Amino acid sequence: MLVAAAVCPAPPLLVPPVAAGAAGELADARTACSDALAVLAASRPDRLVVVGPADPGAGGPYPQGSRGGFHGFGVVSDVHLGRHPHPAQHAAQDPAQARPDAGRPLPVSLAVAAWLLAHTAWSGAPVDGLGVEEPLTTADCLATGRELAARAERVALLVMGDGSACRTLKAPGYLDERAEAFDAAAAHALAAADVAALAAIDPRLAAELKAAGRAPWQVLAGAAEGAGLEGRLLYEDAPYGVGYFVAAWS
Repeated sequence: MLVAAAVCPAPPLLVPPVAAGAAGELADARTACSDALAVLAASRPDRLVVVGPADPGAGGPYPQGSRGGFHGFGVVSDVHLGRHPHPAQHAAQDPAQARPDAGRPLPVSLAVAAWLLAHTAWSGAPVDGLGVEEPLTTADCLATGRELAARAERVALLVMGDGSACRTLKAPGYLDERAEAFDAAAAHALAAADVAALAAIDPRLAAELKAAGRAPWQVLAGAAEGAGLEGRLLYEDAPYGVGYFVAAWS
């Protein structure tokens, strides 16, 4: 059953070594992410699942200890999802973690999540990840969320993903007049832990607005069905013309 969730944006610029001189511009977002992760820790979950958007072919499960990095952004360092035990010890503790996909590099969204967890000193429940590809239908997202919530008696989710990327002329998707209303509706749904509103997000519109958070948010909606969680919006802004939100559900 889902007992808590944190929603965070997933730009690599959230990682200070990637942002370099611009690191201060997202300092408030990083602080809000730390606060949201504290809510997860306080919920004392049996398992934490990190859910984030993935490029085609990079979707699917990522076991604890999976490695990622930001080499494509000029940062030569690796991050690991959760604790990183010795491979032999890892396999002995949980044979399922020895799957072939354990060697796949993390999608960028999950690498950002791994950095956040490492830099908030996560020491709670075991952590694994799920990359969600954009074409996943709403029905499949909801079903995936239900499956995740049923994996343990107390499950927490860290959900990575951005809103629209079309808020300004210099945004990655240029300016789209629909973007502001889309983001406002998403922010309201995340603030209110409104499962129905998240499930109602139009995948086609989200894709047109380059809102990478749509599928992960709808996985959250499926996981939260019947959980009775309350939400708080901890951060909302659109730096660089992209909608970023941080929310905590408990």
